[in-house]
Amino acid sequence: MWTVIYISPTEKVAEKLRSRLTDEGFLIKVKQLSGSKNQYEILVPESELEEVQDALHRALQGAH
Repeated sequence: MWTVIYISPTEKVAEKLRSRLTDEGFLIKVKQLSGSKNQYEILVPESELEEVQDALHRALQGAH
């Protein structure tokens, strides 16, 4: 089952996060929110949730 771990404000940010997380070996899906032109869900397998959360936190810190 896939779980949303982050809602990105832009497609560019979503793709950047997908790239960083897949480089670390995680399975990532990006899906545009229905009814929204600018928000994208980042989804991961539920079994990887805890590990991906740590990697996502590091990726977001590096983006600022």
